[in-house]
Amino acid sequence: MGKVSIGLRGWRFDEADVFDSDGSIKPLAEMPPEPRQRVSRLTAIIGNACDACMLLEDDERHCNVALAVYGEPMSEVLLCEEHEPDFLYWFREEGGDEYAGNAAMKDRFLEWIADGGRAPDEYAGIEHVDSEPDALPNAAVTGEIPSLEDELEEMDEGEREALDVDLSDLDI
Repeated sequence: MGKVSIGLRGWRFDEADVFDSDGSIKPLAEMPPEPRQRVSRLTAIIGNACDACMLLEDDERHCNVALAVYGEPMSEVLLCEEHEPDFLYWFREEGGDEYAGNAAMKDRFLEWIADGGRAPDEYAGIEHVDSEPDALPNAAVTGEIPSLEDELEEMDEGEREALDVDLSDLDI
C-alpha cells in the first residue's frame, strides 16, 4: 500500500494506517496517533476557504475553497489552486522550510502574502498526479470522510480522551 491524500492534497497518509480492508476509513481508535489527529482535523477543515484568499479578499464570498492543506493540525495552511504555488515557492525558495513542523508556519506564510509575496508567474509549483485512482480505497477517491462526529458521539468521555486528539472545533 502507498501514500494517499484524503479530501485535500498535501497531507499524505499510509493507506494501511487509515483504511480497513474494505476501503473504509478505520475507526479513530484503530489509527496511529498522527494520522488520527490529521484525519479528525480534516473533518473540520474540508470545504473551508483558502487562507490566502481570506487574507486578501474583503468578502468571504469571493474566496476560493481550499484544495490543499500543509502544516500541522490546528495551525495548518489551507490553500486554493491559485495560492498553492505561492506557498510552495515561499516554503522552498523564501525560507519557509525553516517553519516545517512549527505552529508559526501559517502566520509566517500569511505575513509574507500580506507583504506582497507571490511566486513568480513562471513558477510551476507541484504537479499532482492521480496514479491508479481506481486502486485507492473509496474514501480516498471520493474525497469524502464519513462523519467522525457520529463515531465520537458514540464514545464515552474516557474513550475520547484516550484518543489524545484536539476535538475542540467539532460539534460533539
